Amino acid sequence: MNLFGVMDVSASALKAERIRAEVVASNMANAETTRTPEGGPYQRHHVVFESEGGSSSFGHSLISQMNGGAFGGGFNEGLTGGLASGLPGSVTAANATPGGVAVTGVITDESAPLRRYDPEHPDAGPDGFVAYPDINPLTEMVDLMGATRSYGMNASAVQAEKNMVTSSLDILK
Repeated sequence: MNLFGVMDVSASALKAERIRAEVVASNMANAETTRTPEGGPYQRHHVVFESEGGSSSFGHSLISQMNGGAFGGGFNEGLTGGLASGLPGSVTAANATPGGVAVTGVITDESAPLRRYDPEHPDAGPDGFVAYPDINPLTEMVDLMGATRSYGMNASAVQAEKNMVTSSLDILK
């Protein structure tokens, strides 16, 4: 992986974590929403991530880094079976560079709504119960903290890479 490839990986992670934080914020904002345009209470949403580009297996990434990385070339020829078996094509191909993260979608949690007795509520049923979203603020805050920390770590990685590029350019002067 080249130096700018690291920035691409971090940039994709920044984008994914931003979307994750937005979904968590939407869940928190709608924790008391009992009526949606589709009918019924709001349902919690989850973000689904997947590996973007390059290889999706750890073994494939390891071999590609050992072939062209600090260990020099020729690592694939020394392997018989093990990690190298089952890998399509050459591990030194251009698509062997590990990718970042992509958001494949936002899915809806299909869990049953919470029912609270409130006969005065406009959305109360004939039995006096109101259906509320099954959203736990504690769970949402933990998800938000995870997204925030991941975002911060990836921003730090981008800053560190910028410093490395700047230092490299200073050495060349």
